[in-house]
Formats: sequence, C-alpha cells, structure tokens
Amino acid sequence: MISLDRKDRYDRLREIEQLDPETEYVEIYRIMSGHEFPWDMNQSLSFALFRTYAVPSIGRLLAQTGEFTERVQKRYDDTGLILEAVLENGFAHETGRAAIRRMNQMHRAYPITQDDLRYVLCTFVVVPIRWMDAYGWRPFTEREKVASANYYRELGRHMGITAIPATYQEFIEHLDRYEAEHFGYDDGGRAVADSTLDLMTTFPPNHLAPKGIVRTFSYALMDAPLRDALRYPAPPKPVEVASRVVLKVRGQVVRFMKPRPEPKMVRDMPTVRSYPDGFEVSRLGTFPTGCPVPHVGARSGGAQPEAAARH
Repeated sequence: MISLDRKDRYDRLREIEQLDPETEYVEIYRIMSGHEFPWDMNQSLSFALFRTYAVPSIGRLLAQTGEFTERVQKRYDDTGLILEAVLENGFAHETGRAAIRRMNQMHRAYPITQDDLRYVLCTFVVVPIRWMDAYGWRPFTEREKVASANYYRELGRHMGITAIPATYQEFIEHLDRYEAEHFGYDDGGRAVADSTLDLMTTFPPNHLAPKGIVRTFSYALMDAPLRDALRYPAPPKPVEVASRVVLKVRGQVVRFMKPRPEPKMVRDMPTVRSYPDGFEVSRLGTFPTGCPVPHVGARSGGAQPEAAARH
C-alpha cells in the first residue's frame, strides 16, 4: 500500500529509537527484519551466505556435504527457518535454544575452523549494512547497526565462536581483511555457487525470466573480488548499472509504503517450499553421523513448543 504520509512510514523507526541497542538488540533486530526491511534482509542475508562460497575452505566443505548441491532448496529453507526461530523466540526461549542446538549439532559434525565460523558471522552483520546503503528504502541508523552487531555477537557466543569483533566497525574490518586474504577459486565453492544460482532462477518472480537473464542480473550485483574468486564473468557495464538501478528504484518505491502492521516471516515467503505441512525446529537441517538422535523439539508457526532435546 502506497502512502504519502511520511509520519506513518517512519513509525517503526521512531519505535526503534526508543530502544537501547546495548540491551534490547533482539527487539530492534526483530523490527528491522520483520517490519522495516523484510525483503531486503532476506536478500542480503542470502547474499551474505553466498559470499562465503568464495572462501575455499568453506566452499569445499559445503560441496563435500552435498547439502548445497543435491538438496539446495531444503538447505536454503533450513538455514532461514533456524535463524528465524532464534530471532522470533529469543535466546532464552525453549524454541530459540532448540534452534541454536540444531545449528551447533550440524556444525560440530564437520571440521569447521573458528576463523571460518567468525567470518560467516561477520557476513551477517556487514552485508545487510552495505545492502541497505546501496538498495534499501533507507540505510540503517547507527542504533540499528549497533543492535545488529550485538545480536550477532550474542548468537556467536551461543555458537561457541571465539574472538568475536566488539563493534560493527570491527565486524566490517574483519570481513574485509579476511576476504582479501582468503578469497580464491575452488571447484567445490563454484559448484555450490552454481547450485544456489540455479535455485534462485526458480524463485518468483525470477521464474518468469530466462535463466540466463537471472544469472546475469546476479553477476551484476556481485563485486569484482567475489566474481573473480568464483570465476564468474563480469556483465557488460550497462547491464551492471541497469541491474543496480532497478534495485535502487525499488527502494525508492518502498519508501512510500506504509509500515507493516504484522511482521513478514521467512516461513511465509514463497521461496521457502520444503515444509508445506509445517516443521519442527529440532528436525531441521542435516543429521550427519555422530549427531545425537532422536530429536524432539519445538514446532513452527506459533504453536506451543514441545520439549526440546537435551544433549
């Protein structure tokens, strides 16, 4: 719905400005994700994960699991749903704890270094900031940047990640340094990236366009170091400019829309298609050898949580 009442459009921002990013970062991040920037947050966080494929140690491992090449839709859905369960319910809630436990069980089953885990965490903070600067209907405020960094610091702490950057500025510095030192080509990372781009061509409204156009549009949104690391072609400059202008124009249109009265949830997005009949948080993701089972846990969609598995 389009509205010319600028007061309405900034109601949620005024709500955020009343909250303390040092202690109420979960609530601030909920408003950012569900009300202020739901589409942009989903896109930017998906792009954040995509960047990690250009780190050979990460891309190679993801390819070896087969999850991002043979079951990419489910893996895409599981990632978003697990992260949403934490944000929606909070770190202390049984459902939030079940989601973190599920994530940690999967990570512990593979030889993932602290350095790579820390880098992935950095992408969740930095990429949305840069996406909103470029394409959002407004950029993040200082309060929102601080809240985002604090939210992911807390998530990282629950994941057992060490030496987490203290501020969003430090997250940015760490990400840029890590990418400069580690971006590079790997067949596995390229395979995972190709599989992810193929999945994106099936998302509405992308499915209405030829796959080649969707892929070229995606290349246009990548920076040169990312394209080079994955050995993707640079599109013609006019195509790159036009692709970015399309997203900027979208942001300008969204600026005149009323704020959402209800949050937009990942589980309700048309791109999430693996669980038409609902899901249990503790059964999301993969169960590699050595992962404790059985898992009985919280249901999605606002249902009362069941007893989460204890390990």
